[in-house]
Amino acid sequence: MESSYKAVIYDCDGVMFDSFDANVAFYDRIMSMMGKPSLDRRDEEQMRILHTYANREVLRYFFPDEVTWGEAVRAASRIDYRELVPFLCMEEGFRDTLEALAPRVALAVCTNRSTSMDMVLESFDLARFFGIVMTAARVENPKPHPEPLLKVLEHYGIAPAQALFVGDSEVDRQAAAAAGVPFVAYKADLSAFARIDRHGEILTLLSGSSAVPPR
Repeated sequence: MESSYKAVIYDCDGVMFDSFDANVAFYDRIMSMMGKPSLDRRDEEQMRILHTYANREVLRYFFPDEVTWGEAVRAASRIDYRELVPFLCMEEGFRDTLEALAPRVALAVCTNRSTSMDMVLESFDLARFFGIVMTAARVENPKPHPEPLLKVLEHYGIAPAQALFVGDSEVDRQAAAAAGVPFVAYKADLSAFARIDRHGEILTLLSGSSAVPPR
């Protein structure tokens, strides 16, 4: 039976890649450039924020003063993210899943990364799979606002119900809900249309089988 879904949209960090070490290394470099101590990996709130929000919003959290924030933004722009790519680890089975999905549905990325996403995709030879890549730098309002997802839907000319958005954070869930796109929680205990723990499980959803319900 032909699937009613026409596109699968992926978040990047925590979904496509385990990027925890890369994210911490990136912001630690900014802290060093700003004369601040390194981040505390035990601080769950700090780790949640730098993992889920757009770069400028993360820096606003660490540097609420407008002048200092501007200096931090400029410091971030001087970091060569190619040096951090070795810290990224692609999630198991992701490439194989893309290979299986590519003939069946359109694929997209919707991330709160700003300027590094295209380079990351090229570094891992993934760019060829995605027809559109929405980043925080390409919208006025990054996630949890629905704008990035809505732009993907507009690009492909499909309705919200014809796409699936795979994410791992509350920010992703909120963006999906606001856009009306069914949300698939990846390795996350979130309210969702479905939950998957392995990338290949998305193929079951597309086959028309019952979704894996949240526990």
